[in-house]
Amino acid sequence: MNIVKLTALLLLPLALGACADLEATPKNKGVDRGPIGVKSLTQLKAGIWVDPTGCDHWIIDDGVEGYLSARLDKYGKPVCSGIAPPNVATGPFKAGGDIRDPVKPGEKITYTR
Repeated sequence: MNIVKLTALLLLPLALGACADLEATPKNKGVDRGPIGVKSLTQLKAGIWVDPTGCDHWIIDDGVEGYLSARLDKYGKPVCSGIAPPNVATGPFKAGGDIRDPVKPGEKITYTR
């Protein structure tokens, strides 16, 4: 076994260990911990994405990360409001973030309500 393979074999556990999450469950999941635009998720605007079965999901896009959660009624059942066709996101879900998604020249982005 040559020195390169031996070194790679010895460094592999260190490299994989660097990928491990140091804190398995963050104490407060309602805060964006990214290096840019750190803020409470309550400061971002949510929209609704309708899944292929017609049920609603809350959606937020801050430009770097996206957040998605099923929209549930007070009994924990999915809300299927029919606000938009399946596989369509509606509302200002990209508003409030510090980073904007790239837009192609001539492309017009609109948010429906």
